[in-house]
Amino acid sequence: MPSKSTPPVVLLHDVDAVRADLVTALESADPSLRPGLEEALRIAERHGALTDEQRMGEWVRRTLRAADIDPAADHVRAVKALREAVPGLGLIAANGLVRAAGRN
Repeated sequence: MPSKSTPPVVLLHDVDAVRADLVTALESADPSLRPGLEEALRIAERHGALTDEQRMGEWVRRTLRAADIDPAADHVRAVKALREAVPGLGLIAANGLVRAAGRN
């Protein structure tokens, strides 16, 4: 159970299912569609190789970019933005996420 110092976030990713569907689609794809499907498969494989920490860091950076916040310039606003994005996210957890995302 999350506490105020741990994020109440569960990462769900179905990259394996997406990858399997792309492989199946490639097997019967029209030659004109193959390059796009092959690129999609490369993207899925790249995302499948990410750790949960990397995924979380990417989410933090995307969330802060969307809010037009530079965490290095305004750490307090960055923490506030994450807490608004995830109701129930504790101050300590949000602070840790901003700091961790800045290291990656």
